Amino acid sequence: QVRLVESGGGSVQAGGSLRLSCAASGDTGTSYCMGWFRQAPGKEREAVAAAHIWTGGGYTYYGDSVKGRFTVSHDNAKNVVSLRMNSLKPEDTAMYYCAADTRGCSTAWYRERGYRFWGQGTQVTVSS
Repeated sequence: QVRLVESGGGSVQAGGSLRLSCAASGDTGTSYCMGWFRQAPGKEREAVAAAHIWTGGGYTYYGDSVKGRFTVSHDNAKNVVSLRMNSLKPEDTAMYYCAADTRGCSTAWYRERGYRFWGQGTQVTVSS
């Protein structure tokens, strides 16, 4: 089992920044994929970014809508994956979720069904 606890959501004006964190505990194994998803009211859940986490480093993926603005990073010591969000726009407003796939990331990192474990979600609101 893997437990994911998110933190860091909040309200910010357009152009501002926020950092979300997802603390992973339990049996993540030596490598896993941490994905970030978001869901706005009335819309389908959207893949935002993902990071393949392993002891030798990692690599990241980004959705087109956030590329160049969002950055995923990993604190190995704490096993915390962060999503740094810069240049936020009102359309970034959503509930954000982290999710873990203990098999690691694949080219299909954006598909929800690959992620077995999910965080509770944290709200991000961007005002214009």
